[in-house]
Formats: sequence, structure tokens, C-alpha cells
Amino acid sequence: MSDAEHWDQRYATGNIPWETGQPSSELVRVVTEQRITPCRAIELGCGTGASAVWLAQRGFDVTGVDISPRALNRARRRAAQEAVAVTFLEADVLQPPAGLVGPFDLFFDRGCYHVVRRISNALYVATLLKLTVPGSVGLVLAGNAREPLQPGPPVVTEEEVRTELGKDFTILWLREFRFNQSEGSDVRPLGWSCGLRR
Repeated sequence: MSDAEHWDQRYATGNIPWETGQPSSELVRVVTEQRITPCRAIELGCGTGASAVWLAQRGFDVTGVDISPRALNRARRRAAQEAVAVTFLEADVLQPPAGLVGPFDLFFDRGCYHVVRRISNALYVATLLKLTVPGSVGLVLAGNAREPLQPGPPVVTEEEVRTELGKDFTILWLREFRFNQSEGSDVRPLGWSCGLRR
């Protein structure tokens, strides 16, 4: 089974605890507190598009990327229902297609990094570098190894985040936060909120 088939199957069976139907509360907080103004933005691993649509509603020119066609179909319906324009592309973040062209001033990742780093962190960082320019900023959310959960998101240590992302990007902050609670769950996994600037 390919990666695309694996993730599409997760959406088909509803085994998607990361999908809350709401934009990431950490993204909302960061955009608000950092006063990030509308710009060209990309969400890596956009899923059903709640965060991408939220950004578009605030005037951002948004591209959402995901490997799952089923997730993207739901994301397109969400954008249409909210009457906002978002470009959604089916792609593997480790092998972005030629048609995915930067630069993007803002990148957001709610959970790709902590999955794909186990395949190739170098390819993940290469994608970020391809899509950004000096001055671009980003928010990467990842599971926190200080509180692993089974089942739960993949986890990384503080040292791993600093080593893997800090070589090519300035780490503006690295702090703990709690992921949004998925519907029907009382568990909010501990995560890392990592602010980056190229």
C-alpha cells in the first residue's frame, strides 16, 4: 500500500483523530499574537482544510497540500461552503511536484513533520527551502516526546526539533502546547509549537 493509499484509507474509515473540524487553536493564537498580516501562505498536510480555510477567511492567499485525495475533496467542499478561494493540491511533501511553486511568506504544518521526518528529514527541509525565501516564517506543530501517547501522534524531542529544523531556519520559539481535542475524545496530546524564520 502506498503512502497516499494509507492516508486515504484512514480518511475512508474515519480513523483521523487529528481532524477536529476546527482550525488549529495554536495557529489562530500565533497569527493573532504575532500580528501576521495576509500574505501568500501554504499549509503542508492540510487534511480537510479547516486551518487553510480559516487563513483564507482572513485574507491570506492560501495553498493547501495533502497526500490524500479523499481529504482534499472534503477540503474543497469546505472552502466552497465558506465561499473562500483556496488552492488545494494533491502532493507528497517529500516530493513536491514542479507545479507547486513558491515563494510562500508563511508556512504551516500541523503534523506532517513528525510523520515524514522518520522517512527523510532532509527531504522535508528541502521542501521548506524550495517553497520559502529569506524572511519567510513558519509554524510547525509536532508531538512531544515528554508525553508520548498510544495511540497518539508521533513524538520528537526538543533536541531533535532544534537539530533537524534549526540548521536551516532560525527557531523563534519552541514551546509546549496541547493539540486540539478531537470530537468524542477527552485527550489533548502534548505537542511542540515551533516558530521558524528562514
